[in-house]
Amino acid sequence: MFLHGTSTINGRGHLEIGGCDATVLAESFGTPLYVMDEELIRRRCREFVQAFEESGLEHQIAFASKAFCVMAMCKLIEEEGLTLDVVSDGELYTALQAGFPPERIHFHGNNKTPDEIAFALDAGIGVFVVDNFHELALLNAMAGSNKKQVDILLRVSPGVEAHTHDYMLTGNEDSKFGFDLGSGAAMEAAKLALLQPHLTLLGIHSHIGSQIFEVDGFRMAVDKLLQFCIAVREETGATFRVLNLGGGFGVRYVDGDTPLAIADYVKAITGNISSTFTSNGYPVPAIWVEPGRTIVGDAGTTLYTIGSTKDLPGVRKYVSVDGGMTDNPRPALYQAKYEAMLANRANDADEETVSIAGKCCESGDMLIWDLELPKAAAGDLLAVSCTGAYNYSMASNYNRIRRPAVVFVKDGEADVVVQRETHADLVKGDLIPARMQNQPTEAAKR
Repeated sequence: MFLHGTSTINGRGHLEIGGCDATVLAESFGTPLYVMDEELIRRRCREFVQAFEESGLEHQIAFASKAFCVMAMCKLIEEEGLTLDVVSDGELYTALQAGFPPERIHFHGNNKTPDEIAFALDAGIGVFVVDNFHELALLNAMAGSNKKQVDILLRVSPGVEAHTHDYMLTGNEDSKFGFDLGSGAAMEAAKLALLQPHLTLLGIHSHIGSQIFEVDGFRMAVDKLLQFCIAVREETGATFRVLNLGGGFGVRYVDGDTPLAIADYVKAITGNISSTFTSNGYPVPAIWVEPGRTIVGDAGTTLYTIGSTKDLPGVRKYVSVDGGMTDNPRPALYQAKYEAMLANRANDADEETVSIAGKCCESGDMLIWDLELPKAAAGDLLAVSCTGAYNYSMASNYNRIRRPAVVFVKDGEADVVVQRETHADLVKGDLIPARMQNQPTEAAKR
């Protein structure tokens, strides 16, 4: 397993993260357990800030909270001076409960409900990223009813396909997100938005995909977006002040993944924007980005306790853990790949090839295929790396399995930021209809 951030192997041969022994974390908080390297998260935030400051361009860095949204993370993002984007009333509520300044929040989503818009208007969030004509009309009407002037960006689909998994493509023409450039919908939306009395159009937003390892896709998108900006100015006289390129910067999950350094992504993108816009006589807009996975992905490690094994000679050996697709659905959804190690025997030599199975009642609940490990036994501690993004966020209670706890580790201290769910938590929303309360069961009748 590749060691990220503050992770190291200590003198006892145990994985250590943030100065905390993984075996002690498992004993103290149980497994499965999400462990977040706070120092690495802060380092990633500061790498983005420094890179943009060195560019000399006006900028804004928003953490994409969909990657990992808990109150402690929102507080950390506030402390690091970033803004925050949300895509639901639940993410917005989490941020507000953490005390995050609402004026530094952006609201995304392709189907914001009237209740969500009302909640966001009442909170006084900074920007709505408008996704479609329905939302454009609804937001203007609701802003007027609330006597508010609302800043917006228009999400546009530039028709650029990033080199990534098909399930993650969002900037191509066939997408549920945004106004399409090719069909003319984006131009129509821009003209319409400029006429709305309660909306102020700051600029445009684009997101071309996820887990991107190069900058060519961003450059192609910038070229198309610039031409759109010029066309809007020619037809309406309006000049956009903001160009939001979304996120999608890749991270290393397994050997062979080759993401650029954050500084290299930023330098390439900002340099391209500055030269391209200037050479075309268009004022260089403020550059906004929305990293999520890049900030938290490799800062997360999930600890599991190994239980049963099943050896099929000449076929495969299954090693089962006490979690699975309920705490990490990405292998089942995206065929995502991960690395892992025995956290309690980190220096032991690999002896066999095994496949890591989850405990859900699904044959597809497999976390890792064909992993090299020392000979594992029940009670060993498996650490799966790079689980900081979209693992907790996408966790479920399938099979009524309780979601794990989350701890932040830093300088030898471990703090629980999300408590492990209890059995009572699983049924707290359940109700039995009154008509069923006093009815005799069929068994009783017999």
